[in-house]
Amino acid sequence: MSDSSDNTSPIDSPCIRNCCLDANDVCVGCGRSLAEILAWHNASVEDKTRILAECQRRKQALAKTWHS
Repeated sequence: MSDSSDNTSPIDSPCIRNCCLDANDVCVGCGRSLAEILAWHNASVEDKTRILAECQRRKQALAKTWHS
């Protein structure tokens, strides 16, 4: 039986299959760094949550540069 508070419960990858790294080794599709992409499979729920927040921050910053 699975416990929803288990630290290994799955969080879906933010990958949208639009993989292309920019000059900073950040995927323009999902916003993860190359290191975060490589670490995703073994990352804890806490780490994945942190990575997702960082992806969102990166994508928002990128959107601001596109619209300015």
